[in-house]
This record gives sequence, structure tokens and C-alpha cells, in this order.
Amino acid sequence: MSKYQLDSSPIYIDGTDIPKNKLNITDSELIHEIEQNLLTQAYEQFSVQVNINTVFDEEYFVNLHKKTLESLYDFAGLYRNVNMSKGDSQFCLAEYLQNESARIFNALKDDNYLSNILDKKEFATKLAYYQGELIALHPFYEVNGRILRLFFDMLCIYNDYSIIDYTDSIANGKYIQASIECVQYADTGKLEKIIFNGLIKR
Repeated sequence: MSKYQLDSSPIYIDGTDIPKNKLNITDSELIHEIEQNLLTQAYEQFSVQVNINTVFDEEYFVNLHKKTLESLYDFAGLYRNVNMSKGDSQFCLAEYLQNESARIFNALKDDNYLSNILDKKEFATKLAYYQGELIALHPFYEVNGRILRLFFDMLCIYNDYSIIDYTDSIANGKYIQASIECVQYADTGKLEKIIFNGLIKR
């Protein structure tokens, strides 16, 4: 589990980078395994619920985090209220987080949740833009990347694509590098290529 730099550390067990949790787990490998199991269950649950009336707004996004992780964390579904960085990447400052989140989701709504885009390359470009925005936002204390990928996978299902295959890019570190470039340079080029290569029309 990677270490974040925070102005304060309201959610971690003292002296560790392990989040305080409802199961009182102090082993980082075990808690990561439980998170992954919860994510797997979430994919199964939410993918069958996606339909023509699903609204991919901020409430839906927050609810993904809450419903996926509420059995493990008290902070599930809550935006952070402290500044957070990782390495040289400074995520959205906490004081601007709510406004920036609203801006992103209002723009996605104005884009009709990408439902009018028929071209795969244009679809990938838009996905990379919005995913990059949420990567830089980094609204939750923990499990940001996996929840936002869950969100965009559900958006793909909504638009008649299969979930995005990130397997190779995560394994070889290219996804992390692409995410860093989204935050530090607002450059989504590498992320767009990863998404395009992982997109399959159903």
C-alpha cells in the first residue's frame, strides 16, 4: 500500500499507512486483499444494475465508494478534508475539492454521459479526459484509482462497451505513469492510449 503525504493523518493507524478499519486489521497485505474482494463483489453487483436510466453523476460516483467499502471503512463515501499528495503529485486542494468535483460531473452531464459518441477513438479521448480529471481530484482518502476505474467501467457498459482491460498497463507500471502525467502535466495522452487499447465494443 503506497504512502500518501497528508497535512494530517485522520484515517491511519498511528505510525503506519494502514487505514483504520472496522475489522481491526493491521496487516497491509490482508487489508489490500479484502479491498480487492470487495471490488470484485462491487463489479458483480453494479454491472448488472446498469441500464438506460442510470445517471453517472457525482452521487453515483460517491455511492460506488460507499457501497463498496462501507463494511470495511468508516470513511467510505466521504470526500477527504485534508490536502494530499503522493511523491511529486499534489492532488486537488481540499478547499477546492467540492467545487471541482461539481465542475467535472456537470461537464460529464453536458456530454450526455458520452452516449452520443459513436467513434471509439473519440470515446477513448473523452474517457481519458474525465478519468484524468478524477485522478487529479483524488477525492477520497483511500481506494481512489480502483473506484474511479469501476465508475468508468460502468460508464462503458452503459455505452455498450465491455469493461476496460488495464491488466498489462497496471502490471508494467504504465498506468501509474499515465496517472502521474495527468496530475502533474494535465496530459492524458498516455492514458488515452491505454484506454483505447483496452476498449472492446460489445
